Amino acid sequence: MFKLLTRLVLAIEGLLLCGSMATAQSFVLDLPRGSQHAVLTQRIGITDITINYHRPLVNKRKVWGGLVPYGQVWRAGANENTTITFSDPVAIEGKPLPKGAYGLHMIPGENEWTVIFSKSSTSWGSFTYDQAEDALRVAVKPQPAEFHEALTYDFDDVGPDSSVITLHWEKVAVPFKVGVNTHEIVTANLHSQLRGLAQYSWDGWDDAANYLLQEKLDLNEALKYCDRSIKNEERYDNLMTKSRVLDALNRKDEGTTARNKALTMANAVQLHSYARQLQIGGKQDEAFAIFKENAKKNPDQWVVHVGMSRMYSAQGDFPNAVKEMNVAVAGAPEGQKQPLQAFSKRLEAKEDINK
Repeated sequence: MFKLLTRLVLAIEGLLLCGSMATAQSFVLDLPRGSQHAVLTQRIGITDITINYHRPLVNKRKVWGGLVPYGQVWRAGANENTTITFSDPVAIEGKPLPKGAYGLHMIPGENEWTVIFSKSSTSWGSFTYDQAEDALRVAVKPQPAEFHEALTYDFDDVGPDSSVITLHWEKVAVPFKVGVNTHEIVTANLHSQLRGLAQYSWDGWDDAANYLLQEKLDLNEALKYCDRSIKNEERYDNLMTKSRVLDALNRKDEGTTARNKALTMANAVQLHSYARQLQIGGKQDEAFAIFKENAKKNPDQWVVHVGMSRMYSAQGDFPNAVKEMNVAVAGAPEGQKQPLQAFSKRLEAKEDINK
């Protein structure tokens, strides 16, 4: 009987926050609620953050210091606990918080708010909130904002390792920053993933090496990943990755050896792409040498003629550039013909297509 009365009291409290005792509610039926349910998820790096909440309406009421009193713990939403879940450890306003699901509560104030992460995430609102169950509390500053009829959470300023979560309701915004150690989390996650099926393919190890290289992390570990990839299957792709890692380690001669071996295994598209990288990087002579080598090895491939056209265009030899591009147009698949024809028209107008 006591449990039934407790449920009834909590239901009435929920109805009051919705602003209407006339709203149909049921413990056994799925019926619309005045404060509708919402779930918001944002990924930062590979860390997922999910907020599960209900959205009360202003409904012409005085919210702050009225419906929601200052100085009292509030459920930061309506109905059941507002919850926030982190798939990895995070930092809230610079303070560490382990991964997991938390009840999200707040204590509003006119000039300062307290944001609370409770280890209890299955309660009904804040009615049974216990400070002893706090995992973390942080103090933040409320800000004036545009009017929001329905309570809303947003992820703002999303970056590779942080975001600002902002509660908007009425004319108040309450932001708090979430930081994620993306590099540490990804590095640890790679070790785990590469113990699964990914360990038996070449591309999993190659992708891991490229991530470490791109993010300038553990280059010696990246080199080990390259060797594991090559052991599984030696390809142009992983040999080129190894050459770039060796270059980054200032082992230039070994890098050149790996790159030269990769180029002997490259197909026409791979050679063309590599030459374009050199050309964009300002290494015109090296790019021209690759374009010419590609033409010798793969004379019947349309992409080879695109490369030769780019070379002639850069040299100011527009007649030969037009000729090569027209050959490319004739051999290219339908989806590529139109952009190549546009290049041909530019070349006819003596315009360098490399610019």
